[in-house]
Amino acid sequence: MQAELSILIITAISIAFLHTATGPDHYVPFIALAKLRGWSPARTVLWTLVCGCGHVWSSVLLGLGGAAIGWSLSKIKGLENIRGGLAGWALLGFGLLYTIWGLIKAKQNRAHKHFDINANGSVYVYEHAHGEAVAQKDRHAVTPWVMFIIFVLGPCEPMIPLLYFPAAKSSWFTMTLLIIVYTVCTLFTMVLFVMLGFYGISILKTEKLERYMHVLGGVSIFICGAGMVFIGW
Repeated sequence: MQAELSILIITAISIAFLHTATGPDHYVPFIALAKLRGWSPARTVLWTLVCGCGHVWSSVLLGLGGAAIGWSLSKIKGLENIRGGLAGWALLGFGLLYTIWGLIKAKQNRAHKHFDINANGSVYVYEHAHGEAVAQKDRHAVTPWVMFIIFVLGPCEPMIPLLYFPAAKSSWFTMTLLIIVYTVCTLFTMVLFVMLGFYGISILKTEKLERYMHVLGGVSIFICGAGMVFIGW
């Protein structure tokens, strides 16, 4: 289980970082609001953490749904010796399907929520597809609490299968550890990028990667499952 725990933690860290870093919506609106309202660094970090916690906890709730499936599997008599293998295959299968879905979504270029900053510095949220012009009437002003609600309603789906695996093995310790690791890594990454932007530092151009955010999450899950099934991680 030690090897499995290590790869699950690495995968959780990878997904948390990639999901956050490749989505400018995770940090750009905080930077804009901080500049517009004259927030101090401490207040900027506070609102980043509040919204980040809402985002993470909604992801964890979805993940607990996957954990419930894994827990049910662990209670089925006759599956005690193969449930770990089944969980590994489930990770592999979910990762493959999620990657394919992400590629289809990226190709279809469907409308999705996005934040923008107008000439006077106000922050707006709107639906758009990449490369599509957005009318002013379709933009809605954003306040910190509105942003919190948006983050709560926008969880990270790849968190679901990560909790399925330890639940299938009845390992509540592993499940709790994964939740803590995912939470800390997501919040750390959000605060890091917000503070870099707050002080006018830009180290990554992630806008083009945003379109493939789900693909990257699916690939991470697939690699994790493949390692467990075929390499014995």
